[in-house]
Amino acid sequence: MLIATFFYINFVEKFELGSLLLLKVIKNMTLNFKGTLFDLNSPKVMGIINVTPDSFYDGGSYSNNKDVINKVGKMLDDGADIIDLGGYSTRPGAKNISIEEEEKRTIPIVKLILKTFKNAIISIDTFRSDVAKKALDNGALIVNDVSGGDLDSNMYKVVGKFNVPYIMMHMKGSPNNMQNNPQYKNVTVEVIKNLSQKIRKAESFNIKDIILDPGFGFGKTTNHNFKLLNDLRLFKNLDRPVLVGVSRKSMIYKTLDIKPENALNGTTSLNTVALLNGANILRVHDVKEAKEVIKLYNFGKKNA
Repeated sequence: MLIATFFYINFVEKFELGSLLLLKVIKNMTLNFKGTLFDLNSPKVMGIINVTPDSFYDGGSYSNNKDVINKVGKMLDDGADIIDLGGYSTRPGAKNISIEEEEKRTIPIVKLILKTFKNAIISIDTFRSDVAKKALDNGALIVNDVSGGDLDSNMYKVVGKFNVPYIMMHMKGSPNNMQNNPQYKNVTVEVIKNLSQKIRKAESFNIKDIILDPGFGFGKTTNHNFKLLNDLRLFKNLDRPVLVGVSRKSMIYKTLDIKPENALNGTTSLNTVALLNGANILRVHDVKEAKEVIKLYNFGKKNA
């Protein structure tokens, strides 16, 4: 499969995507959560919980543990399949915090969520292997790494040891500098090529279930983001599920000249485009609306 992938990448790079169409359709796509299979043939929703004071949309929303549990409960009631918990803001220019502070923010919440909702599937949103290890030790089942392993050389080793699904995101640079005039000759080609190389490395650490995230807003301009969204189906050639996280991001609110608080309608619109282009997981702040989009998408697909 990897040899075929590299031939594909070279072909794409040579012709700069042109009118290239999807080469294969992936069927019977699943994730393995410690022996339990998770079916991705119907798209799933990942609800975002940021226990940070400075995230771009919901920073500081949860002043105490009760607020967090109430929000998680609502997300699960609304149909969230996965809860993505983060304690480090990766918005452009966000303040750096210590590993200890990130663990202090997240690990007690992992424990509390699983004590309250024992069947919840928790993803730990971190690029630090120490934080990932502690979260996995306490019941998290997915690692969501915005750096795709670039910012912590030990991350692949930890994920491989625990044998859990790994969300591999593309980011150009680091959160501190990623939006400083990012440039690409062809953003889709470069992102696919970068992820393809990382897949090879991750597989050498026995990471089996890899979910790809093109990294909307992470080292990309608005034009780059829309190009990736339009080319999303090409990522299927890497034989991996694709996660899309555009919820209330600047590609929506800056384009519409509104605030993130008013970007739900735009989020729903772009999530629809993502589903039509092959997204398997939608990472969102607003679970109910995302589930409705998926329900309509599935109904339309069934009756096409």
